[in-house]
Amino acid sequence: MQQVQSFAPLGSADARLLILGSMPGAASLRANQYYAHPRNHFWSILGELLGFDPSLPYEQRVRVLSSAQVALWDVLGSCRREGSLDSGIDDSSCIPNDFAGFLLRHPQLTRVFFNGAKAEACYRRQVLPGLAIDHLTYRRLPSTSPANAALSFERKLDAWRCIVAPR
Repeated sequence: MQQVQSFAPLGSADARLLILGSMPGAASLRANQYYAHPRNHFWSILGELLGFDPSLPYEQRVRVLSSAQVALWDVLGSCRREGSLDSGIDDSSCIPNDFAGFLLRHPQLTRVFFNGAKAEACYRRQVLPGLAIDHLTYRRLPSTSPANAALSFERKLDAWRCIVAPR
């Protein structure tokens, strides 16, 4: 199993919404970009919901997220994993990111969305018990990963529409 490290969070201090994955896959790690696998639906979904072209250069897509007050990060700071799939993560090796510090630096955050079940499970097991913050709402969304082939792009997009819906 390979030891893998996540990226720094993306988003400005005025972010109101946080999207959490579990750990970047191999294609993302190679590219040093969130959701870099060409068949991952993340950027296509966010492009549709926030009104930008998902084929924009990565830096421009990141700026659009920031201007829309969307932050992006992963629950895990590091772990051992075989391959790219969440199922390949060795749960005993998981070290979460510093969410207490992140939330202090992002005081306007109110909503957290999980990109898939593994992100939610890791957060609820390893992060939430240590947080002294109760103003956040949480919602799991279907994974945008190509491994989640049971759902079509349209069904994923429909489920993700809640991130732009008024509270």
